[in-house]
Amino acid sequence: MNAFAQSLLFALAAAFANILGGVIVSSGNWAYRSLRYFVALGSGFMLGTVFLEMLPESLTLTNSAPVLLLVGYLIVHTFEHTFASHLHFGVETHHEEVVNPIVGISALIGMIVHTFFDGVAIGAGFMISPRVGILIFLAVLLHKIPDGFTIASIVITSGHSKGKALAGASALGGSTLVGVLAVHLLGGSVLLTYALPISAGSTLYVAATDLIPEVNREKGVRMAIVVFAGMGLFLMARAIARM
Repeated sequence: MNAFAQSLLFALAAAFANILGGVIVSSGNWAYRSLRYFVALGSGFMLGTVFLEMLPESLTLTNSAPVLLLVGYLIVHTFEHTFASHLHFGVETHHEEVVNPIVGISALIGMIVHTFFDGVAIGAGFMISPRVGILIFLAVLLHKIPDGFTIASIVITSGHSKGKALAGASALGGSTLVGVLAVHLLGGSVLLTYALPISAGSTLYVAATDLIPEVNREKGVRMAIVVFAGMGLFLMARAIARM
């Protein structure tokens, strides 16, 4: 199986996780406590992936990798800050902030940008090697259900139907697939040089700016331990992949 087929297959799995998050909210079965653990585990795994896999690989491609990582971080920051200023991961409970239906659409636009870069990251990873691709896929997968859960919650709270909430979660999955297609159809070594570090920056944003603040909402040491468990899970997955 070539890199494109692998990327597409794993991106489909990630997109399904987005939809699953939307289904949970649309069905009314809001497993909020479980979501918190997904967020904490995912943030630890993603931080490990960025600093121990994506950034080192990016530095082998270009000396400008740190600058490009910052560019990726700022791209997602700009879109989320502009279009999804009320965004936080989990069940949307601040009804007074999101009663305007436009807020749901704005949040969707902001999140589509970062899920697009999820796809870019998966595609770029598999262009380097199956090992790197799988590690990046796992990092993406762990926050995909919270992504779908979040956007569906915001869409419903801002006055839209459950059907539109599920459509919003599906749009996030579709954006991930578009990211994979963009990397491979416009591919080449030059694009890969930019795609991997920029997507590393977007992954860092999601982990450190979107997810970690949600983990910090819950007091006590338990969530911190789950974050470290996520990093440990990354190290274990990397060791297995290198066998």
